[in-house]
Amino acid sequence: MQRTRKCRKWVVIMGLTAMLMTLLSGCGGNAGNKEKTTAADPASRQYYIFDTVVNIKLYEDPKAEEHLDHIDTMLKTLDQELSRTLETSQLYKVNQEAGKQAVEVSEDTMEVLKRSLNYAQETDGLFDPTVGGLVDLWDIGHEGAHVPAPEDLQRELSLVGYKDVVMDEAKQTVFLKRPGMILDLGGIGKGYAADKIAAYLRGEGVKSALVDLGGSSIIVVGSKPNGDSWTVGLQDPDSSRGTIMGNIRLNDQVINTSGIYERYFIEDGVMYHHILDPRTGAPAQNELKSVTILTDNATDADALSTVVYVMGLEKGMEFVENYNEETQALFITKDNKIYATTGLKDTFKVTDEQYSLVE
Repeated sequence: MQRTRKCRKWVVIMGLTAMLMTLLSGCGGNAGNKEKTTAADPASRQYYIFDTVVNIKLYEDPKAEEHLDHIDTMLKTLDQELSRTLETSQLYKVNQEAGKQAVEVSEDTMEVLKRSLNYAQETDGLFDPTVGGLVDLWDIGHEGAHVPAPEDLQRELSLVGYKDVVMDEAKQTVFLKRPGMILDLGGIGKGYAADKIAAYLRGEGVKSALVDLGGSSIIVVGSKPNGDSWTVGLQDPDSSRGTIMGNIRLNDQVINTSGIYERYFIEDGVMYHHILDPRTGAPAQNELKSVTILTDNATDADALSTVVYVMGLEKGMEFVENYNEETQALFITKDNKIYATTGLKDTFKVTDEQYSLVE
């Protein structure tokens, strides 16, 4: 039996290539790590939260360090609320009390869960925040990941069901009806945190900033310091050399990618990636390598990149086309074809001849 694991980040900002490729290529980091800057450099800081390295750069802002300190406090608070693995967190307590009693939670936790359940309803359960047991069972991205026994898979699959999550907004409580249910907000929590950061920066009058969540999601606040749009390069999912296969320009937007190359293992010659289908409890099987969502908020981008991948090309394309005007998507198939929703067909530029944009 053969097992391999890989961690690869693949969104880079062109024009600041040297710095951001250094930041995005790693798979780890330290909370609150400050970088030394000169007057010409952006103020930057690296955080580690939700099992993800977060890098933030603020340009030409006299209160940058004050803002970065505030963001540090903000992220630590969200971690104490939304982390599934932190034993002191609100979400951990909700899961511990499954089938027993409701748990009082913060406004942020209520909002994230409310939005998660809305996505679940909109997608008929293809996005389901109660997949925590399945995530633990597969444990993809950690040492020792393997294909679970059928009886274990069926047990955890039987505990998936967003309709069994009870929210009492008046009392601000959450209750899981069945013992053993596990909420996992990892499919939306990082995006929500990024939106909180961006909202704070905009409220403070910051005109130019980058918020990078682990390399798979980037939110740009405003434009580049010189007023130009940011140019984001998408790396070839199959390349280990940082080869860019296309690029797109952003201004005050979010780009988020989910792909099968991000976290996976190989067992008996079969690849098992981390994007689970709540209907089967197993990694989603379709023709896609990745899905990239471009929109105006990170919460949508975080959730949609995953659920649209599970839908597959045809249904995913239809879903995004009908979602809203601000949301667009790129689909990369295993035969190196790129499919773009209407709003991206004229703005995404393919730069690698191995790939072709389907008109």
